[in-house]
Amino acid sequence: MAGFKTLDDIGAVSGKRVLVRVDLNVPVADGKVTDATRIERIAPTIAELSKKGAKVILLAHFGRPKDGPSAEFSLEPIARAAADVLGRPVGFAADCVGDKAADAVAAMKDGDVLLLENTRFYKAEEKNEPGFTEKLAANGDIYVNDAFSAAHRAHASTEGLARHLPAYAGRTMQAELDALEKGLGNPVRPVVAIVGGAKVSSKIDLLMNLVKKVDALVIGGGMANTFLAARGTDVGKSLCEHDLADTAKQIMIEAAEAGCAIILPADGVVAKEFKAGAASETVAISDVPADSMILDVGAKTVQSVNDWIDRAATLVWNGPLGAFEIEPFDRATVAAAKHAAARTKAGKLVSVAGGGDTVAALNHAGVADDFTYVSTAGGAFLEWMEGKPLPGVEVLKR
Repeated sequence: MAGFKTLDDIGAVSGKRVLVRVDLNVPVADGKVTDATRIERIAPTIAELSKKGAKVILLAHFGRPKDGPSAEFSLEPIARAAADVLGRPVGFAADCVGDKAADAVAAMKDGDVLLLENTRFYKAEEKNEPGFTEKLAANGDIYVNDAFSAAHRAHASTEGLARHLPAYAGRTMQAELDALEKGLGNPVRPVVAIVGGAKVSSKIDLLMNLVKKVDALVIGGGMANTFLAARGTDVGKSLCEHDLADTAKQIMIEAAEAGCAIILPADGVVAKEFKAGAASETVAISDVPADSMILDVGAKTVQSVNDWIDRAATLVWNGPLGAFEIEPFDRATVAAAKHAAARTKAGKLVSVAGGGDTVAALNHAGVADDFTYVSTAGGAFLEWMEGKPLPGVEVLKR
């Protein structure tokens, strides 16, 4: 990863205080972490630094506290979960700055791991105030950012610290940046993108960027209905942003000018109501009943998507093809996901996917582990796909 400083560049860290920004914004119920995926992702960076004798000091946010410290948003329960994942003690300090943090850091031995309290208990964190950043920096000698998911925010702990201390990308950040470079930065062509989801309005910038970078763009989910309607197709009672018809037309014009093929559904699975087990049928996209809604794409469309995946050397995926949360409207997403996974396992495809619904869909299909890389970064992944610079990444450049 030539463009960014990583742990390979960090040098000797024994005895050094290393502030590591991590993503511990994990789901918690009844005081227990219910999904430790994000903790598992940062384990390699923590283990590597600890093994080399660093004093590893973790910085993280949790939720969106509005009025300062509160038990609801404390990271203390997550420290216990992190200890379980890491298989070693993880200390906890009841503040991220001030005496409580300083005393906890001072008591550390080489190789110890300490989690500081929620950085968002201070409004100065999100404002990236220099004075607060200096207080955070006072507890460290080196800064490592291993939270790509927060890299689209120019906060004190994600961007400000890199201006005060020698700064490096952690292993998770490095893996994410390497994968994204293979996905859109410098991909092997042809490149195919699959973009789904409910609304075009939430992904205008994404679509505008992609049509200039990929060879084919598959549009699925509710947003496909807006494109179909813009072409004059009656989509019945389907979710559709009719007011964005001109936007959809402009995206299609720009795609044509850039030589990017736009792939829209040829058939759809329709139902009169959106619920599990609802009576449904597959119809040509030109024959959607006026009293029905499109909830998935049909077999012909799946075959077309799979044909494009077969042509691709690189696949970038954000958003499901249908309403995958409810059967039987998950079939198209599952079928295409399994096909992409099989191509990836066969060494014929680089597949990069991300976004909350996408991760859930790939897990539902049982193939998340078979993709080249699946990002859990959410907003940061989306902004990267939109072609926007990410403050927490830009500041790590050589």
